[in-house]
Formats: sequence, structure tokens, C-alpha cells
Amino acid sequence: MAEQWIRKREILSQLAAGSFVSGEALAALLGVSRTAVANHIAGLEEYGVDIYSVKGKGYRLNGPISLVDETKLKQQIANRCFYFDEIPSTNAFILKHAEELVSGDICVSEYQSAGRGRRGRVWVSPYGCHLYFSMFWQFPQGMAQAMGLSLVVACSIVSVLKQLGVKDVGVKWPNDIYLENRKLAGVLIEMNGQTDSECNLVIGIGLNMAMSEQHAAMIDQPWSDLVGQDAMPDKTELLVLLQKQLQRDLSVFQGSGLSAFSQQWRDADLFDGRQVKLLMGQEEVLGVCRGVDEQGAILLETDAGLQSFIGGEISLRKAD
Repeated sequence: MAEQWIRKREILSQLAAGSFVSGEALAALLGVSRTAVANHIAGLEEYGVDIYSVKGKGYRLNGPISLVDETKLKQQIANRCFYFDEIPSTNAFILKHAEELVSGDICVSEYQSAGRGRRGRVWVSPYGCHLYFSMFWQFPQGMAQAMGLSLVVACSIVSVLKQLGVKDVGVKWPNDIYLENRKLAGVLIEMNGQTDSECNLVIGIGLNMAMSEQHAAMIDQPWSDLVGQDAMPDKTELLVLLQKQLQRDLSVFQGSGLSAFSQQWRDADLFDGRQVKLLMGQEEVLGVCRGVDEQGAILLETDAGLQSFIGGEISLRKAD
């Protein structure tokens, strides 16, 4: 770990209790000058940590910070685990090193400077506030074997969250995770290879744990986080469970396809049986959601009958 992050983490550990800590006290504890403390505080704020300062009182966190226990994470995961305080993108790291990896290897970072969501959207990635995770997987039969994979990943995430006591969580097709009807997590799957031969892919997951007001203002859609739960899930435990659940589910998917997850999808699908609107560019399709087919395409009951669509963005249809 870089020395600057050792110091920054020491400061965060002192502020974790939520009460004010003076600059003098921090300087004494860290064995550095007050100027050095102020510089580290300013650096943390640049990485998105919301720190409140009051003259004469000192500093305190303006919201919870959840950091991974690197030692515990690596002890409990059999695969290789790459852990960073900061990185441009966990997905980009996995893709860059794909030839060195095996299925199930993961990359985790506390901060992403170039986090991405689906359709080219920016994924807001402040330090220590959320979970940023990517996992490598290889399909020997090519891209065609991966059809419907994103739906399985979404079901895996829902399963883990429910294991940790998170309620009112489900999926909006194809793979957005919603909590109390607002977006909690997103999935970005990227791949390279051939349609009918070996294919490498990375499964990227961003999950909101504790959203600050300043970062909430940067998001252009309804969002949710885990702050309101009876007990905030431990970030390290969440990562361990997620890696293991994905590894199990992807192994089943590789052998049996999406049909093995039909019941899990129905249980998780928030829009099943509801009137929806599907947007595909300038085209708009109205219908009742009737689940998905074996390739992961959404099935809509429209005026023209039951139709399947592989792309697009759905939303609940407003009553006329």
C-alpha cells in the first residue's frame, strides 16, 4: 500500500467514530505535522470523502465509510484477489490482465477515477463509500454461450443481499438491482473473443452502500443505498459472499444455461406481470412483462401478441 494511503487510512480510522478529532490530535497520533494532516484531509475530500471541519473542534466524517479488510478478503477467497485503494476501473484492470487470470479471479477498489455504467454512463465512485468489484470468467464455447449471463449475475446479487438481510430488493431487466423501487446496483459485462471459440469476459458490479449528499446530487435517476437497513452489511463479508455465489452460479450457467435460473428470475423480477414501456432508440413498445426467454430477451405481451426483445430500456407504464 502506498504511504499516502497508509496515512489517509489512519486518519479515517480516527474519524470513524463520528465525533470531532482535532488537527493537533491527528498530527500527534500519526507523528506528522498539522500541515501534513491538512493536506491528507484535502486529498481525501478530492477522492470524494465527505469530511466536515469546524474551527476549534477539528474534523469529522459527514457519513459512514466502509473499507475492505484486505487480509480477511484474501484469506476467504480461493481465487486471486487484486485489491486497490484507487484505480481507473476494475473492469479495465481485469481486461488488461485477462491472459494471466482464471475464472473467478477478482479485482476490488475503494475508488475508481473512471468508473463506467451501462450505455456509456459514468458510475459515481467516491472513495470507501460503495462497492466496486469485477470478476473474470472464461467461456470455452465463445460469446454465444454467454447469452443471458447478465440476468444470472443480477440473480446472484439479489441472492447475496437477501442472505445479508436486505429486504425489498429485486431486478429490473436486464440486470439493474433495485431496493424499494430505486436503483441500488448496476452490472457492466464486457468481453472479448469469438462467437464460437474461447471468450474472456469481465463482470463489473457497482453497489451503493452509503451515498453522501454531494454525490447524490450528481446522479440523474432515483437511487438507493444500504444505510437504511437494520444492520449495514459488512463490506468484506459482502464481497466474499458475492464472489462465491457468482462462482457457483456461473458454473451452473455454463453447464445448463439460463433455464436453470428461471425460478430465481421470476422471484427477483420486479416488473413481472406489470404494464411496461420498452424504449429502443426512438421506438417505443407498450406491453405486459411476461418474463424472459432462454436467451435472456424480455417477453412482452403486446397488441401484436407475445414478442421478445433483446435490447432496450424498460420502465413502468403510466396509467392513461
